[in-house]
Amino acid sequence: MLLVPVRIGLRHPDPVVETSSLSSVNPPNVWYRMSIPEETIDRGWLSALQLEAITYASQQHETFLPNGDRASYLIGDGAGVGKGRTIAGIIYENYLLGRKRSLWFSVSNDLKYDAERDLKDIGAKNIPVYSLNKISSKHNGSVKKGVIFATYSSLIGESQSGGKYKTRFKQLLHWCGQAFDGVIVYDECHKAKNVCPIGSSKPTKTGLAVLELQNKLPKARVVYASATGASEPRNMAYMSRLGIWGEGTPFREFSNFIQAVERRGVGAMEIVAMDMKLRGMYIARQLSFTGVTFKIEQVPLTTHYIKMYNKSVHLWVAAREKFQAAANLMDAEQRMKKSMWGQFWSAHQRFFKYLCIASKVRRVVQLAREEVKNGKCVVIGLQSTGEARTLEALEEGGGELNDFVSTAKGVLQSLVEKHFPAPDREKLFSLLGIDLPVMKIPFPSEAAAEQKGKKRKGTPGQLARKGQSLEVDDSCMTSQDAVEDAQQMKRDLLDQLDKLAQDLPPNTLDELIDELGGPDNVAEMTGRKGRVVSNDDGSISYESRSELDVPVEILNLTEKQRFMDGEKNIAIISEAASSGISLQADRRVKNQRRRVHMTLELPWSADRAIQQFGRTHRSNQVTAPEYVFLISELAGEQRFASIVAKRLESLGALTHGDRRATETRDLSRFNFDNKYGRNALEIVMKSIVNLDFPLVNPPSNFEGDFYKGMSQILHGLIGVGLIHVDDRSGILSLDKDYNNIGKFLNRILGMAVQEQNALFQYFSDTLAAVIQNAKKNGRYDMGILGKELSCSLAIFHFVNTVSVCQVSVERGMSWEDATHAWAEQSGPDDGFYVQVLKDQPDRLFLVYRPNTGKQLKLEAYADIKKKCKKVLSDDAKQHWMDQYQSSAEICSHAYWRGNCKKVSVGLHCEVGLRCRTYYVLCGSVLSVWTKVEGVLASVSGTNIKMQIVRLRTEDGQRIVGKLMLEVFGQKQFMKNIYYLVATCNVFYQRISATGRSAAAEVAAAAPSEPQPHA
Repeated sequence: MLLVPVRIGLRHPDPVVETSSLSSVNPPNVWYRMSIPEETIDRGWLSALQLEAITYASQQHETFLPNGDRASYLIGDGAGVGKGRTIAGIIYENYLLGRKRSLWFSVSNDLKYDAERDLKDIGAKNIPVYSLNKISSKHNGSVKKGVIFATYSSLIGESQSGGKYKTRFKQLLHWCGQAFDGVIVYDECHKAKNVCPIGSSKPTKTGLAVLELQNKLPKARVVYASATGASEPRNMAYMSRLGIWGEGTPFREFSNFIQAVERRGVGAMEIVAMDMKLRGMYIARQLSFTGVTFKIEQVPLTTHYIKMYNKSVHLWVAAREKFQAAANLMDAEQRMKKSMWGQFWSAHQRFFKYLCIASKVRRVVQLAREEVKNGKCVVIGLQSTGEARTLEALEEGGGELNDFVSTAKGVLQSLVEKHFPAPDREKLFSLLGIDLPVMKIPFPSEAAAEQKGKKRKGTPGQLARKGQSLEVDDSCMTSQDAVEDAQQMKRDLLDQLDKLAQDLPPNTLDELIDELGGPDNVAEMTGRKGRVVSNDDGSISYESRSELDVPVEILNLTEKQRFMDGEKNIAIISEAASSGISLQADRRVKNQRRRVHMTLELPWSADRAIQQFGRTHRSNQVTAPEYVFLISELAGEQRFASIVAKRLESLGALTHGDRRATETRDLSRFNFDNKYGRNALEIVMKSIVNLDFPLVNPPSNFEGDFYKGMSQILHGLIGVGLIHVDDRSGILSLDKDYNNIGKFLNRILGMAVQEQNALFQYFSDTLAAVIQNAKKNGRYDMGILGKELSCSLAIFHFVNTVSVCQVSVERGMSWEDATHAWAEQSGPDDGFYVQVLKDQPDRLFLVYRPNTGKQLKLEAYADIKKKCKKVLSDDAKQHWMDQYQSSAEICSHAYWRGNCKKVSVGLHCEVGLRCRTYYVLCGSVLSVWTKVEGVLASVSGTNIKMQIVRLRTEDGQRIVGKLMLEVFGQKQFMKNIYYLVATCNVFYQRISATGRSAAAEVAAAAPSEPQPHA
């Protein structure tokens, strides 16, 4: 839906949209008067869209929270909308009002030039911008006014040389002063997430520093800005100034807010976004995707690649066995084992991720060449560069290389050399000053000593100094043998790796640049300092990326300019360059070819994906980009697509108030990390070890038995640690996290190609069956439900309050509508059926009913035939019309049985009525969420979970809120509605509506009502 912003300023240069959920609520009325000069507005230096955000931010900054802190504002505009100019406008507005000092935090020092450009573009060229890393503590006082631009990393930086301030944080606090009421901008604020740790992880220093700066400067005007700042509620912990939790709010602590939202899923996150907009603290628009194309390119695997991959699998299985055996030989401590396995599985995941990427290099090179030939230019997205492995190989070779470095080999080699539980005794004894030739003592805990990196403090009889000899018994010799055996295992592993290395793929980034014409043809925007290149004579060498006339600090900006000027038609970007850089087909640049953005490596999180996708789809572009997602046929790679899809769905919900904002993209079909996926995985794993019955048959193309004996699948799962075998009894047991989707998809990367593909197909088939059963039983969670209703009555909105809407929905189907629906069907079994069996109250037998219209549950034809018989339409007509007319006032119990128990005792019964009444809680429901559920639970005696619904009337009006089910009598329910009105400042409103086509969908949130039979 196109936005209607505040009515000042010129139209934004590109179409911008807002999701239906957010557009269904209005922000508060505007009372703030801006000070920005008319020239800036009239010339369009700030568009109407940007002026709207500036106005609401400035207005919100005049509000104070109950604890005395100034309220903040969150700009959630999508990448490319123009957050930079909006932020510059907020700083300019405050500068004109006498607040001359501002802080602007972002992710890269390169973006300082963009900040200067944005201020200059809106007419604020007199506001200077200083880089924090260029301001010494001695000259802090010379910077009297302007903007200090800093990165998040510098915020937590410490001085190595002492000086007046030990940290940049203290330096900034001193510059601002205690009474600081200027602007603090947290641009790309997703970098400050993880203040609230998950599991055993610790809060990030960046997140804590961001939080502390706000606490130290309570009067500062804080602006959070990021397209992904609120991708998950947990990542909002640093947004303490929004006033959603804390003193004077329904949620005393952030943890209370988290518990209330996370257990209610995606629909609850939509309510959070809507509630923030309603209170005037949030705005989120995104560029229209008109013209943007999305394509998923499935990359087939070659025979040579499959052989190489399977060899790698066997090596990793052998490595796991050797790590386990060596740890046992060394009698390693439990803490050391935990650390070792953490490193092992982390390296395992990275190794196979690099192999997944390597399988797509040939295809992406082919596609890139075709697109350039067709007059387009290409942007290739990577997340990592593999520079660390390259530097290690360079050091080993004495500064020389014979071939491109294999990143995958480096991962496994580094793991074995640094973390294999077999200490290098020569180095250790030399460090301890021990004479090795006469050393004949047990050393069962050498591994622990090496891991701690400290000198062991021995006791007499444990260590032999130089020149001393020690008498030992036979057990000492056994310990020596164990150490030597472990060291031999380590050498064997490294030898096996060297043999495999000739087949392993080279560094992806170096190979891509080489295949696409070298550095002269490819603009590289990454964080690495050097690269491996192929010389004219065929030799391989390592060279620095720096150029004679270009400092390293602005090398990425220079490469960007070459791409935008058309000097280079291919660009490769990594995460280091993903934030802030604009690579779209801008009207102001020379290179206006259409961009084809290829994602070779799916990011680890959708936050990063959104940032990278936004590089090529931005405002003021000539043409929209084409997105190509390359995903190999390796089933394990679905892991990465699954993570991104899950985050994209959440991003669409919380960041933009509607999970449908991204749900339509093809990637969402790769989202398995939900309750249905976990249920399916549990069935899969238990069926393989014969703890449960399978739900579906194994893949037909799989050779061998899927379940019986020690099958290939079972061996594969044992090899990746998802199934354990008891050493003594041989009994199989499942890993404690056996139903963890992420862990499962990570680990199956370490299975042979045929096995992982078969296992993943079996999992996918089981998941489809689980979802089908949920739909058949009417229990499939569809998140927020969209309804189309015929309603002509006005719906009033109460700002900063909550209203209860009583919605009466006409859901029946007339005989005329039924005959029209039948006319559209052509199957031999389609038609009218009448009931022939009795006393089966729980079974539904029709897709359409005269009284309740389209049903939610799906009924098997065999079951229908057991209860019903097919009749001609003439025979069905009278039965249909009788029930349709009587259901206007009579419930199904009374219609079929002649009486209803509820009606006979004076209660209201709506079962089977054509007109059904629903109650929807609308408005700022977050503030009364827990109270409402508590009231409903206290009366019904059960824990009520309210479904989020979206109602849309024929005349375009919308109701979005929480559906409250009538779980008790009508009179009692209305008493409690009135109680809510009195205690929670809730407005009550009655709405009449008709909408036969959507009545069943509205009822989706309610438990399926039993249908009595004659």
